[in-house]
Amino acid sequence: MKKTAYSLAALAVLAAAGSAQAQSNVTLYGRLDAGVSTTSNAGPNKSSMTQVSSGGMNTSRWGILGSEDLGGGLKAVFNLEGGILVDTGAADGALFKRQANVGLEGAFGRVVLGRSFTTVYDFVLPFDPMAYAPFYSWATSANATGPSKYGMTTAFDNMVKYSGKTGDFSYGASYGFGEQSTGNSDSAKLSTAVTYKTGPVSLLATYEQVNGNAIAGGARDKTTVYHLGAMYDDGPWKVQAAARDYKLDPAASGKADVRGTLYWGGVSYKTTPVITLTGVIYYQDVKNVAANLNADPIMYVARVRYALSKRTDLYVAGAYAKAKHNQLVSLSRDDAGFGDTQRGLIAGIQHRF
Repeated sequence: MKKTAYSLAALAVLAAAGSAQAQSNVTLYGRLDAGVSTTSNAGPNKSSMTQVSSGGMNTSRWGILGSEDLGGGLKAVFNLEGGILVDTGAADGALFKRQANVGLEGAFGRVVLGRSFTTVYDFVLPFDPMAYAPFYSWATSANATGPSKYGMTTAFDNMVKYSGKTGDFSYGASYGFGEQSTGNSDSAKLSTAVTYKTGPVSLLATYEQVNGNAIAGGARDKTTVYHLGAMYDDGPWKVQAAARDYKLDPAASGKADVRGTLYWGGVSYKTTPVITLTGVIYYQDVKNVAANLNADPIMYVARVRYALSKRTDLYVAGAYAKAKHNQLVSLSRDDAGFGDTQRGLIAGIQHRF
């Protein structure tokens, strides 16, 4: 019943998009990405697994975005976007779980309401050499194995989001309402970021705070995340580096803080206009854990990307991850590993429309 409802909703949106084209600028877009991957230590018996995977370089998705000129430099804007599992054809979550927002854009910048990626997510993306690739990037969160992923929040519900630009500075902020009757601070979320670009050099700073709900006495869990980053992009070369400091303050339980700092650095080089080579290292410094339980995982990644056209790429990526003190590690931010090392390889194709 749910799949039928999703299908009918999708058809209705497509029909609306077609009829609206004469009145406004409406675009149907998408990205289909699939590959054949093999991964070691992928199960409790530590055996390898080979499969067709959806989303190698990027998560597969489809969406509709549009704008209407209201005059005087003001536009109404909207975006609907949902994930796709190309290997099965199923929806990757709710129909428009990735994006569902509407707002205004003008000389003041852009303001939207609804669900969207956070400001931190948007601003950190250009500083990750793998651009949040499911195979293989730890830039949004560290590996899926362990008590914490030490990551940023990728999207907020119930959001007001602003972005703007002044000279060499780009900036933005997102606020997710907690919508709790116990107080405006309960479950509230804040995400802010700024970048500065001069010539080939870009610099990044971000801050994120996610609140829990207060208990008797006013104690409230709180997560804070900071990023600092730098990028050099000139000709065929691109060098990117960043660090994220993650802190979970479990005040409501009275337990010790959960801390972790992620560092990454990478280089991309276009050997020809159609071939791009990328190499990256991600390292997680785990803190505030018992002696000899800090995994401090590290992952090495290499990728070759070949552009068949402006819309279609072939790629091959390989990665190796290792943890200390016999702790478990995973190449993936979503799927757990079953050993203190893991190796992976994927070959795939991506098409954008």
